[in-house]
Amino acid sequence: MAKKKQEVDLADILAGELNKQAKDNKVAFFLDDDSAPTNVDGWVSTGCAMLDVAISNRPYGGLPVGRIVEITGLEQSGKSLVSAHLLAETQKQGGVAVLIDTETAVSREFLEAIGVDVSKLLYVSADSVEQIFDMTETIIEKVRETSKDRLVTIVTDSVAAASTTTEMASDYGKDGYATDKAIIISKAMRKITNMIGRQKILLVYTNQLRQKMNAMPFGDPWTTSGGKALAFHASVRLRLKGAGQIKMKVGGNDKIVGMKVRCQVVKNRMGPPLRSTDFEIYFDRGIDNYGSWLKVMKDNKIVKQAGAWYSYIDTDTGEELKFQSKDFIDIMEEREEIREQIYKKICEVQILEYKSDTNTKDIDNIVHDPNLIPE
Repeated sequence: MAKKKQEVDLADILAGELNKQAKDNKVAFFLDDDSAPTNVDGWVSTGCAMLDVAISNRPYGGLPVGRIVEITGLEQSGKSLVSAHLLAETQKQGGVAVLIDTETAVSREFLEAIGVDVSKLLYVSADSVEQIFDMTETIIEKVRETSKDRLVTIVTDSVAAASTTTEMASDYGKDGYATDKAIIISKAMRKITNMIGRQKILLVYTNQLRQKMNAMPFGDPWTTSGGKALAFHASVRLRLKGAGQIKMKVGGNDKIVGMKVRCQVVKNRMGPPLRSTDFEIYFDRGIDNYGSWLKVMKDNKIVKQAGAWYSYIDTDTGEELKFQSKDFIDIMEEREEIREQIYKKICEVQILEYKSDTNTKDIDNIVHDPNLIPE
């Protein structure tokens, strides 16, 4: 017992000496200290509660404030739409939403349909990779000076579309500027990661998937633009993939009104990685949040299904609630007590508890998946 006390005292002495050496900037912490830079000082929802749980491994989570996030995918996979939801959710929390646009393809009507208040959205047009990070640094430094505790989300859409100043000044016949772009992004990531660590700033970068040249028939055939630095420094990386179209009858004809999306959390420092979530996107209103709930409820037998009808038992009153999928959104919006009850049950089956006595120690119960982990 005396030995343990000596160890604690020595740790206190070392922490004090390191902080004294750093002067005004505290560098040594104990991880039960709320001011430690490892603690997440807030979350921003993606607009899909099931994806929020998959990322943060906690109720009412989402993407972590004070971190860098990369959202990747092929074209038309929903990257810009998920980013728009992040901007809208930031504004709902009273924060400042910033969109750095390199594609000049933003639709005001689209953003308003998602729920973004465009009158309060700070839109910034960027011409080059250097300008993206210069402006990002300016925003971070100004926030630190004026409103350090204010939530700010900066979305850059997209890294892949941005060129370097050297590339823009060169002839079309010349090549070899990909290395320049990777070097600039690498330097920027090293600077910015430390700048946002103790601020309520969420940095989100969208990036396109590119097929690897001379890819082997095994492993992941996809890579992203701009080198590996963004993937390395990101605390969370999401990969979106279109999984089908959603059609409805309009005037006797089929009309495409949305798409199904599968999102895999390919990297996660906030919770278990490699989780996947399916959700639906409608072009007129964005992510169908409650539709993804219903899928999880069916998979985990929280509801019973008989044909087109579902039944749910209210655990507080014993009431049997019968409904069809088309009525589910109205029920969730109108009956708060049922919504909270179902959400709690979903979290119980979705959230992984960290503990030492897990049954993964039983080798007979482990199934090995031959699929390789994506980069």
